[in-house]
Amino acid sequence: MQTNVHPVDEKLPLGRVTALGLQHVLVMYAGAVAVPLIVGRALNLPPEQVAMLISADLFVCGLVTLVQAMGCTQWFGIKLPVMMGVTFAAVGPMVSMAQSTGGHAGAGLIFGSVIGAGVISMLIAPVISRLLRFFPPVVTGTIITVIGISLMRVGINWIFGNPVGPTAPSVPNPEHLKWLSEAQAMAGAPGTSLPPVPKGFAVVPTIPNPKYADLTGVGISAAVLLTILLVARFGKGFLANISVLLGILVGGIITAAMGLMDFHKVAQAQWFNLVLPFEIAMPVFDPILILTMTLVMVVVMIESTGMFLALSDMTGKPISQNELTRGLRTDGLGTLIGGIFNTFPYTSFSQNVGLVAVTGVKSRWVCVAGGVILIVLGVLPKMAMLIESLPTVVLGGAGLVMFGMVAATGIRILSTVDFKDNRNNAMIVAVSIGVGMIPLVAPNFRQWMPHAIHPLIESGILLASIAAVLLNVFFNGARGDTQAVINAARQADAH
Repeated sequence: MQTNVHPVDEKLPLGRVTALGLQHVLVMYAGAVAVPLIVGRALNLPPEQVAMLISADLFVCGLVTLVQAMGCTQWFGIKLPVMMGVTFAAVGPMVSMAQSTGGHAGAGLIFGSVIGAGVISMLIAPVISRLLRFFPPVVTGTIITVIGISLMRVGINWIFGNPVGPTAPSVPNPEHLKWLSEAQAMAGAPGTSLPPVPKGFAVVPTIPNPKYADLTGVGISAAVLLTILLVARFGKGFLANISVLLGILVGGIITAAMGLMDFHKVAQAQWFNLVLPFEIAMPVFDPILILTMTLVMVVVMIESTGMFLALSDMTGKPISQNELTRGLRTDGLGTLIGGIFNTFPYTSFSQNVGLVAVTGVKSRWVCVAGGVILIVLGVLPKMAMLIESLPTVVLGGAGLVMFGMVAATGIRILSTVDFKDNRNNAMIVAVSIGVGMIPLVAPNFRQWMPHAIHPLIESGILLASIAAVLLNVFFNGARGDTQAVINAARQADAH
């Protein structure tokens, strides 16, 4: 019989550890599949490849969770009950890259930036673990709030339709398109005196698009949202923790009953398929994009530092500077592996940290079991295709909650900030959020700026992060308060 085993290292019976691991997976599942759906559709990838993104994401989630919770050599793994998932912080920059360059070319640029950022993150992990004083709650709370505000646009567009493209609010008048087509034909006819139609000339959309904000879709999103709210209100414990997943499930049942879901691709998908490197696109390495993603990773790793410290406090297992560095280095390793397998940057999922506090189960082997379950889900293409087949209106109702909760988490962290005795903190928050809103409100503000820096300035999250750090140093200096960071991380159980 084992004695003097710390609760973090305690090995539970197989049945119990599997059930608790599945609980962790269900809590994080909706958030884990949201990012590949957002980025895959922003890239306009075909449904089969979006499903491949989902499979690869779940596979890498599981793989990196095993490294983080079990440990791997003396370099990687903090050996605490941590579930790793793709971070929402990188969504803004990646969507901007996708909108600038779509398809497989854009995917290659994203994966190249992720790989580059992963390598740099591993190298700078020891330094990041000592930069905590530059990221007090006033900075991290502001950044997470802006992340949530930026992502809300995605959830809203899932409900009503995208502002550009086939579901735009307005479409060109068919009569105008016919006239333009005839004018182009006449201008190209031999002997005509009509000048050719200028390059880039197009008909302005002037009539409402019947597909935009369709009441059926809005009603389905509302049903998903109502389900989530009812489960959150009346559900207890674990049931309340998976309210978003249950809302998506109800939305899927409604759309299937209405004949709005296409199961043809699900039926064609394989039951089992290995996740292989570079299946979607080969990486393309652009220095500016790598720098952009590295800045995102710095913010992610600072947030992870707070999570690790809070988790250490919750479990009663102190962590050394070297162990903290190992945990942060695993964030970088996970991001590197993510790029290789054509997915995205990874970090510790804070809702799972919150679950540790709720359940009181401190064993890291529960998260190891969760990692194994995620790997199994990642090699089941039918599961990924089923998620991809969900109409966006179903995801919209859930996205409103998921992304709104990110913003709410930032606000909760800001609630721990001293605004009464230090009025400069209000200035930091106000200006940083204002700067972060620029790309959302005026997306073309960068048109006269050097094209090379566009990826760096078209993300409101990055602009807000830079502004918050610099303003905090300007007003407050670089005073460190580790306990404040731990308390802020404890608040971030819904991000």
